[in-house]
Amino acid sequence: MTTTTAVTVHGPAVERADEILTPDALEFVADLQRRFGARRDELLAARAARREEVARTGRLDFLPETADVRAGEWTVAGAPADLQDRRVEITGPPTPKMAINALNSGAKVWLADLEDASTPHWSNVVGGQVALHDATRRTLAFTSPEGKQYALRPETDGEPLAVMVVRPRGWHFDEVHLTVDGTPAVGALVDFGLHFFHNAAELLARGSGPYYYLPKMESHLEARLWDEVFTHAEQALGIPHGTIRATVLIETIPAAFEMDEILYELRDHASGLNAGRWDYLFSMIKYFRDSGPSFTLPDRGAITMTAPFMRAYTELLVQTCHRRGAFAMGGMAAVIPNRREPEVTAQAFEKVRADKQREAGDGFDGSWVAHPDLVPVCREVFDAVLGERPNQLDKQRPDVHVTADRLLDVASAQGDVTEAGLRNNLYVSVAYVAAWLAGNGAVAIHNLMEDAATAEISRSQVWQWVRSGATFTAGENAGTPITADLVRALLREETARLRDDVGHEAYDAGPYARAAALVEDIALTEHYVDFLTLPAYEDVVAHEQDASS
Repeated sequence: MTTTTAVTVHGPAVERADEILTPDALEFVADLQRRFGARRDELLAARAARREEVARTGRLDFLPETADVRAGEWTVAGAPADLQDRRVEITGPPTPKMAINALNSGAKVWLADLEDASTPHWSNVVGGQVALHDATRRTLAFTSPEGKQYALRPETDGEPLAVMVVRPRGWHFDEVHLTVDGTPAVGALVDFGLHFFHNAAELLARGSGPYYYLPKMESHLEARLWDEVFTHAEQALGIPHGTIRATVLIETIPAAFEMDEILYELRDHASGLNAGRWDYLFSMIKYFRDSGPSFTLPDRGAITMTAPFMRAYTELLVQTCHRRGAFAMGGMAAVIPNRREPEVTAQAFEKVRADKQREAGDGFDGSWVAHPDLVPVCREVFDAVLGERPNQLDKQRPDVHVTADRLLDVASAQGDVTEAGLRNNLYVSVAYVAAWLAGNGAVAIHNLMEDAATAEISRSQVWQWVRSGATFTAGENAGTPITADLVRALLREETARLRDDVGHEAYDAGPYARAAALVEDIALTEHYVDFLTLPAYEDVVAHEQDASS
C-alpha cells in the first residue's frame, strides 16, 4: 500500500506501477476527484430519481427545457486531422498483445477499452495504463509464453498505425483500490486522469491528441460534467483548450432523447456519437422493466438493427451528428473467425458485410469490428460509399423524422421468446462472468467476442421475463410460463453443459461456481441490480483480500 498526501493505493503490486502511479499523477487524479466527485454523486442520484419517474409514467420524451438547443443552429468543433477518417474502428482491451494487433490491423482507429472489454482488477487498471503509455511512445512489445514476439510495425505514409481512442469506465463505477481522503475515487476519473496526465503532451508532440470514448451516460448534465473535467484538465497541464476530443456512446435510452444536448455540452471537445447495440437494449430493459408486456423483448438474438425502434435510434443518431458536424459511428461486428469451420465463418462474414452496408448506406461515417480479419470487410464496404472522402458529414438525412413513440416502440420488434433463447442467456452469462471474475473482459463465446454488454442484456432479459410473467411463444413448450424455478432448473443444466465444454478440471479450478451463483442471484432478485459488474467487483475485491490475508 502506498500513500501520498491523502491519496492511498490499496491494490496489489503491479509490474511497472511506479511509472504510472507517480506522486504527481496521483495528485492530478486526486484533484479531479476533489473537484468533480461530489457532482458525480449528485448525477447518479438524479439518474435514480428519473428512473423512478419513468416507473410511474412508463414514458420518456424529449426535454421541453432544452428545445432551444435542439432547434438552434450550432456545430461542434472541427475534427483534428487524424480523426477525420474513421471508416473502420477496432476495439479491445489494452493488453500488450491485443493492443499491438489492433494498432497494426489497418483500422483507422483503435478503441482502447478500459471499460466493458476489460475488468477493474487492479492489474488491468494499471497494466492498461502501462500499455497505453508504451503504445503512445511506439515502444510497445510483447513476447508470449511460447516465445512468439509481437511488435508495432513501422509506420508509413500510406498505412499509419491506428489512432488511439481510450474508453474510461462509466460514471457509475468507483475504484476501491485508490482512495482520496478516505473515499474511493471515481473510476472514470482514475482512467482518464492517469492517461491524460502521462500521454496528452506526448500525443500532441506526435501530431495526434488525447481522444476518448465516453460510455453509459444518461443525460446532457453528465456530458456537461465531462466537459468541465476536460476543461480543467487542459488548464491544469497547460494543454490548449479543445485539444481533447470525445465520442459519446449513445447506449442508454434516456441519452437517445438527448443527443443534441449531449453534443452541445461537449461542443468544444466533441467528435461524434456511437450506436452501442447491446447496451442500448440492456438500457431499454432496465428503464422499462416494470412497464408491462409492451416493453418485453423477444430473444435477444432475434432483435436486429432493422427492428423499427432500432432503426429510429440509429437514423436519429446519424441525422443529429451530421447536422452538428459530428461523426456517426456504427455498431460492433463481434464475429471471430473459426479456422475449423470456414463455411460458418464465411456465412458470418456475409452477415457482417450486410450490416455494414446498411450502416454506410444510412450515412454512418464508420463502424466497429472486434477482430483484425474483419477490418478489410468493413473497410471495403465504407470505401465503396466514401471513395476518396474521409467521411460523409454532408449526408444530412432530412428525410428522418423520429418521434418519442418511434424510439419507444419496442413492441415492433419481431421474434419469439424461446427456451433456446433463455438457455443461451444463462450459458453466456455464466461463461462471461466467470471469465470476468478471472480478469478477462473480452471473451470468445460461440464464435463471438463478447464484452460486459452481452452479459448485461442476457441476465436482464431473464429478470424481465420472470418478473413480467412472460411465456415461451414458440416451440414445443409454447405457453409455458418462465418462472424462477424454471430458470434455476435450466441454469443447473446450462452450467453442467458449460462444465463439459470447458473441461471438468478447468471448471472446478476456475470461478465458475461463483459466477453461476452471482448470475442466479442477480437474475432472480426482486430488486433489479443496475450493473452486474458492481456485485462482481465486490466479489473480486473480497477474493483479493482473502488471498492477501
